[in-house]
Amino acid sequence: MAKRTMTLNLTDAEMAVLGQLSERKDLTKTAVLRQALRLYQAVDARVEKGDKLVFENDDTREKAELMLI
Repeated sequence: MAKRTMTLNLTDAEMAVLGQLSERKDLTKTAVLRQALRLYQAVDARVEKGDKLVFENDDTREKAELMLI
């Protein structure tokens, strides 16, 4: 698969989050962004079909629906 290069401008806060995730997951920043893109694509496909994205706490059974635009 051919790869393309892209310039991405991030705020200091966004870059810090990317760096933290990269270190915590032991991945490159590029790998973190690729995973984020795949996750967003999967979530978007499900939402387009009418599914909901819900987080549930196992301990409290509290649920929170994530609203996407």
